[in-house]
Amino acid sequence: MIVSGANPTPTDAGAAAGALTGAVDRLCAEVSGWTLVRWSATGSAGRSTADAVFELVQRIADLAADAEGQPHRPVPRLDAAPAVTDQLRVVVADLIAAPAPVATLTRAMDLVGAATPPAPR
Repeated sequence: MIVSGANPTPTDAGAAAGALTGAVDRLCAEVSGWTLVRWSATGSAGRSTADAVFELVQRIADLAADAEGQPHRPVPRLDAAPAVTDQLRVVVADLIAAPAPVATLTRAMDLVGAATPPAPR
C-alpha cells in the first residue's frame, strides 16, 4: 500500500521493496549507455559519477549490514566503472532479503533518488 500525497511513501515492506527496486531500475537505465568519459565526468560536488554511485552502493550495503545485525564491510571497487550498477542491484537485493524494515527501505530509496548523475561538462 502507498499513502497518497505529493511524495508517496510505501507503508509496507512489499511496497517499499518494489519502490526501491523501481528507483534502482530507473537510475541504472539512465546510466546504462554511458561511456567511460561520462562515468568519469565530475559534478558540482567535485566527484565523478562512478564515485557518486559507488558511494551509494556502500551506503546501501551498510544499511543491509545493519538490517542483518552484521558489521559494515567495504564493498570492493571494480575496475570497470559501469559495473557499479550491477553492484547496486546486488546490494539492494541483499537489503530487501535482509529483511529490512520499511523505514530502512525508504531511506535506501531516498538515497537512490538523491543520486542524480552529474551533467556532462
